Amino acid sequence: MVDRTSGLPAYRQVADDLRARIASGELAPGDRLPSERQMVDTYGVSRPTVRDAVNLLRTEGLVIAEHGRGVFVRRATSVMRLARLSRSAREAGRGAFLGDAAAAGFTPSVEVQVTFEPADARMAELLGVAVGTELCVRDRVMDADGVTVQLAVSRFPRSVTKGTAMEQPDSGPGGTHSRLEEGGHQLDRFTEAVGARMPTPHESSVLQLSPGVPVLTVTRVAFTVDGRAVEVNDIVMSADRFSLAYEIPAT
Repeated sequence: MVDRTSGLPAYRQVADDLRARIASGELAPGDRLPSERQMVDTYGVSRPTVRDAVNLLRTEGLVIAEHGRGVFVRRATSVMRLARLSRSAREAGRGAFLGDAAAAGFTPSVEVQVTFEPADARMAELLGVAVGTELCVRDRVMDADGVTVQLAVSRFPRSVTKGTAMEQPDSGPGGTHSRLEEGGHQLDRFTEAVGARMPTPHESSVLQLSPGVPVLTVTRVAFTVDGRAVEVNDIVMSADRFSLAYEIPAT
């Protein structure tokens, strides 16, 4: 029962108790929360108070409501993004996401759509090309154990992709970076700019984000040994499922 003398709103007390039960494992990932009626009886509060408590937990990303079934403890799919883009990984037939999957032990799947578009001002600046230059666009939706965790859109000058497997959904072993190097565009370095923001409605829907959950953004640019930018990859990740790990040499 809630403590009416504590000064803490009743819905916060209910949410605190449910949160503690989730943290302890009493309510495990995938478990259904007690029904509204059960919580009304357990805590001695009204249905609106129970709904406010559950909505608070939804905002925190701890539970998810399934229409017609109830409210469930959210299954947490955690992915460590290692940012491994080495040539040895490519030679082993693994792109960055597949490398993360191998390290973390999750089953990856990727849906790819290939389109073409003219470079806008931002892409023109990042790739060092003229506005309107034709680009090859690879739009990917990436799943870990059946849960969508990452969206990525890579853009390349079509001068480096035309006639290659990069313009097919399946770009082959090692991914697009291997195809670039096979075409004579030897990669030298990558730069990444990391940010965070609230998701767009589309991102929230595809990533199945709970209200209030932000996304991490990474803009990665690939450069060849002669200093030419050949790829801009805009990546969006669910912030409650991803952590970023970087190795930074001291010399």
